[in-house]
Amino acid sequence: MLGGTVHAADPVASQGPSAVAPPTPVPSDWRFQATLYGWLTAIDGDVGVRNLPTVPVHDSIVDVLGDLDGAFMGTFMARNGQFLLLLDVVAARLSAGRQVGTYGGSSADVDLSQTIVTGAVGYLLPTGRSDMDFALTGGVRYMRLSADVSLTPFALPTITSDSQSKSWVDPTIGFVAHWTINEKWFVNATADIGGFDVGSKLSSNGYVGLGYMWTKSISSAIGYRYLYEDYEGAGNRTGAFRYNAVMHGPTVSVAWHF
Repeated sequence: MLGGTVHAADPVASQGPSAVAPPTPVPSDWRFQATLYGWLTAIDGDVGVRNLPTVPVHDSIVDVLGDLDGAFMGTFMARNGQFLLLLDVVAARLSAGRQVGTYGGSSADVDLSQTIVTGAVGYLLPTGRSDMDFALTGGVRYMRLSADVSLTPFALPTITSDSQSKSWVDPTIGFVAHWTINEKWFVNATADIGGFDVGSKLSSNGYVGLGYMWTKSISSAIGYRYLYEDYEGAGNRTGAFRYNAVMHGPTVSVAWHF
């Protein structure tokens, strides 16, 4: 990751032979990268709210774009020596209507709001290559899901609806890798796995992308990302919140290095 240096203030003019020489400016060890990206994601899985039947959600990229009400996605990375600080934020809202049941005779409307915040600390390991960085990471992923489900049974003039929100935190372990192909082109890759029945049963995330440095401070990249989450909350009389789904699709991003 490229970045500028922080210089000391202008030195004071010499007061004579006995004046102390001004200190040499010390470069900053911190390097930062802020990224905004778009994720053209498909969703495959199941969502269940309270005692209502679990509703399958199988939306292609085209479906999601049509159902998308709004989204924000961004990352931030800081590096100091061998240490990395990583942050990724995804916030999105979808509204979808689907036919369900054995013969598709019933209909379900699902409004899904999702907030995902992943934070991690990484440590760069020696690779023996000047063009390759590889770091092991450990962190947490915060998930908050809100679902509103309306179910219209086949041949019945009634609508059953309910809503539920759940949030949980998963521990994660993983890696971050960066390969400099030449002075312009590079490849980034990240992956992690977590959950372990602490928050969800299983949580997994992966990304690989090809990037290009337009200037020393601006780059862009295209890639592919997936995020899998398998969660089932506790619920006796009210019913459990169920979410078992994978989000996957291409990404495009623009990054500022400083």
